Amino acid sequence: MRAFREAVEAGDLDAVEALLAEDVVFTSPVAFKPYPGKAITAAILRAVTRIFEDFRYERELAGADGRDHALVFRTRVGGRELTGCDFIHLDENGLIDELTVMVRPLSAAQALSEAMGAQFDRIVEEAERSGTR
Repeated sequence: MRAFREAVEAGDLDAVEALLAEDVVFTSPVAFKPYPGKAITAAILRAVTRIFEDFRYERELAGADGRDHALVFRTRVGGRELTGCDFIHLDENGLIDELTVMVRPLSAAQALSEAMGAQFDRIVEEAERSGTR
């Protein structure tokens, strides 16, 4: 999952988007239902880069089949320290078809929820401009 990690760390969101399958499903740490589709997933990831401060990956874990990955990260949101993990599954073409994010502690998850909520209208607008949601 080196390409995804390097693209995120470089802030190259076009490269991140290119790694997403059209039918990718994003599961948020703060929303009940998953978000299906490349356009909305890319828009969410763009919003995250606007609110995360000092984002860095610390560890990478991989499944035996090479299609499952976990990237452990640290960042700050609204002054709160946050630890999280991106759980990534690759489809048969090597594109990301599942991206699930989990974060802790609860106070940081709440700060993330508030910050993303403030971005939500922009996220929807960006997704609609770039394709179907």
